[in-house]
Amino acid sequence: MRPAGPAYPRTVAHLLGAESLHLEYPTRVVFDKVTIGLDEGDRIGVVGRNGDGKSTLLNLLAGRIEPDSGRVTMRRGVTLGMLDQSDVLPDDLVVSEAIVGHLDEHEWAGDAKVRDVIDGLLSDLPWGATLGELSGGQRRRVGLAKLLIGDWDIIFLDEPTNHLDVEGIAWLAQHLRNRWPANQGGLIVVTHDRWFLDEVSTDTWEVHDRIIEPFEGGYAAYILQRVERDKTAATMESKRQNLARKELAWLRRGAPARTTKPKFRIDAANELIANEPPPRDTVALSQLATARLGKDVVDLIDVGVTYGGTTDAGGAVAGGKRVLHDIEWRIAPGERTGILGVNGAGKSTLLSLIAGTLQPTEGRVKRGKTVRVAILSQQLDELADILDTRVMDVIAGQKSSYVTGGKELTPGQLLERMGFMSEQLSTPVKDLSGGQRRRLQLLLILLGEPNVLILDEPTNDLDTDILAAIEDLLDSWPGTLIVVSHDRYLLERVTDNQYAILQGRMRHLPGGVEEYLKLRAVERGGSAKATAKGGSTTQGATGKPKLGGAELRNAQKEFAAAGRKLEKYAHQITELHNRFATHDQGDYAGLAKLQTELATLEKAQGELEFRWLELTELLEG
Repeated sequence: MRPAGPAYPRTVAHLLGAESLHLEYPTRVVFDKVTIGLDEGDRIGVVGRNGDGKSTLLNLLAGRIEPDSGRVTMRRGVTLGMLDQSDVLPDDLVVSEAIVGHLDEHEWAGDAKVRDVIDGLLSDLPWGATLGELSGGQRRRVGLAKLLIGDWDIIFLDEPTNHLDVEGIAWLAQHLRNRWPANQGGLIVVTHDRWFLDEVSTDTWEVHDRIIEPFEGGYAAYILQRVERDKTAATMESKRQNLARKELAWLRRGAPARTTKPKFRIDAANELIANEPPPRDTVALSQLATARLGKDVVDLIDVGVTYGGTTDAGGAVAGGKRVLHDIEWRIAPGERTGILGVNGAGKSTLLSLIAGTLQPTEGRVKRGKTVRVAILSQQLDELADILDTRVMDVIAGQKSSYVTGGKELTPGQLLERMGFMSEQLSTPVKDLSGGQRRRLQLLLILLGEPNVLILDEPTNDLDTDILAAIEDLLDSWPGTLIVVSHDRYLLERVTDNQYAILQGRMRHLPGGVEEYLKLRAVERGGSAKATAKGGSTTQGATGKPKLGGAELRNAQKEFAAAGRKLEKYAHQITELHNRFATHDQGDYAGLAKLQTELATLEKAQGELEFRWLELTELLEG
């Protein structure tokens, strides 16, 4: 990615470009004299505040919107596919027809890319269902799959991770990394998922104040450069500087799940965060939480939940669908826990048990006398009765102050901290955007001073800056926090422990989301092997594939070679970190090149680690 202008010393093919774009609506100017370009091999992540024009930019570049002045040009013969946020597929269309048309199975099943897309996005959908029978999220996945099986030189994706779970997002990131050979194809993706941005982007465009500002590297590199920019630009507002610096501090230090694979180790980053305290003072928060909650919060003791069964005189449940069983969880004051699991695993059931809106069919739930639970749900129920009320009147009915991080803030200051402008205070709630309603919902919940807060998919409709602001607010919140989210960046950022619901039970994840993905891969692989017919492997008493003869010898050789290769990768990555430390910190192009080299090594290391785990499973069988 390069802004259009003087030639750069690299031989790349230009795919499309925009020159002097100007677009305005009756009430505001969206873009003014914007010049930008996309070259072969560019993978662009687009960030910016909601409403600043990210989706509009994609539509301009795709030719769906004509600029008031300026022009968009595309190289002859280049094909472009786009996923936007609208749903244009007809209700009577069958899933299979939407994906592969009227091709017979033998015609499309031989295409590895088609099989991979179907397995990665649609494995849980009925192939013969009509789209009218599907949920909005399922239809969205069908639309994404339909796009990805096509052959495109350029792909535009507008919020592709919406309605994908953690596994689906990880699959999509891998697919996009491997979709084109190096230095071929072009990708522009608008998303609030910061982990996804770091995984797929080689460059970042920030849309703000009628312009597009380019940055080298993914989200972590963008945050570093933005802090540098804000540090030297006296006119930038101090709030964004502080939030970005705090974000950088967390990225640099790394969450527990990331400590083995830090995104970058740069002396400049260390200098910028030298005086930045840890995101959370866990000792102080624990003391505050205990003072507010006491020692008892919620204890789940041998809990199980079965839907649709019958209970006999002794209390035993027969029949029905058993969702959870043998759950033993004693939630502590100030505990901050993330919950992972596939759709239908029992996450919502678990939250309902904690909130007290559902009683278990087995075991018991014990809760402390002072517990006050609040849920940030996906339905915005808290706003149903105040849709016609102005924001300022809603806030006026709340308490006059709120203490966060040792500071007393008025509701108005909290509104400002969460991205509300003064002109929005007189806006009725019903006229707020989805993201604004989400922020108001969280603010009202916090002003109610619960001591147990449950966040159920809290990132919907929020941009990266607002997510950082909310995370900053939650850092100083002295209560027990339970989070269910497909946004792995948020999970690792605001929680200290992660658990998975696997086969109806809770399992601790010391390795965080990455460990969960590996467990799910092994689980899926085991299921596939168990149902496969033929082949040269047999099943032992443990249900694991059992190798023999040449297969065993080959697996042992590959296992040993993988171990040696992993040691080599570790040494190369250490050397690269040392080069980062000694490199000129003002040379962003050089740093970006080093980061690309590091990302390539870490990707290869991660893939080999996964294969090493697979071989371990096979050889232990």
